[in-house]
Amino acid sequence: MASEFSYASDTVFTGASSSGNFGKKAKSSFKIEKNLKRLIIIAAVIFAAELIWLFGVTPFVPFSTVEVQEITGLNRNEILSFANLDENSSFVSTNAKKVQEKLTSHILVDSATVIKRFPDKLSVFITPRQAAAVTLVNNGSKQALLFVDKRGVFFKRGDDLKETTLPILSGFENPKLGMHLPSGLVPLVDSLFELSRSSPELLSAISEIRIEQKDWEGFDIILYPVHSSIMVRMENNLTEDGLRYMLLMLDVFKDSSEKPAEIDLRSGMGSYRVREKSL
Repeated sequence: MASEFSYASDTVFTGASSSGNFGKKAKSSFKIEKNLKRLIIIAAVIFAAELIWLFGVTPFVPFSTVEVQEITGLNRNEILSFANLDENSSFVSTNAKKVQEKLTSHILVDSATVIKRFPDKLSVFITPRQAAAVTLVNNGSKQALLFVDKRGVFFKRGDDLKETTLPILSGFENPKLGMHLPSGLVPLVDSLFELSRSSPELLSAISEIRIEQKDWEGFDIILYPVHSSIMVRMENNLTEDGLRYMLLMLDVFKDSSEKPAEIDLRSGMGSYRVREKSL
């Protein structure tokens, strides 16, 4: 009987201990769960606040970063002023397309790209006009340069004839800053621009290109070589092959006693007329 009583006592004691441990574990688990919920709520509040700041506030505050690509003749402040961008411009208030259109209307700008980066960054990239040729204009008592780009736009003045190796265009009256060449001459200046990149040595052999209006429509061009007194007449198009053929023809008459006044390459085959001898 003593043995049974002792066994029963041991059994009751063990059960009470297990119950206490279970209670402690449950209480600890509840506390962890409560703290975890609290952390989740705090994290959710912080995340919501960040979203509100990111999408509801930041796009309305001024740009924190404005990247501007300067070009010759236009510095950062001039570009921003022309584009109507100031210290109050923001992601929401700035229309990138309109800013881009505004910048491309500047006489020195060939193209512009305006990029907004959410939420508060702006980048302005500008490609300047590049000269394809020059023309001479009267500037008081002396002549000045007027630069024309590959699109046929007279976009810049210059004072020193020695500052450029570009060919001189002539044959049209009163060109002015901001004017455009006739559309029929745009292929010519475009080809001059490409030649200045691909074969500058060929282009440097020409000192002047005179535009001559045809009787009905269209243009001829007359080239004045640097090292020859012979004029060369061509269609309104310049190519590497055409210029190489011109130099070949000029070389034929280099040591000739009877030099032609003009070589005509408009048909693709060289023809010429001999200068009339003076009496």
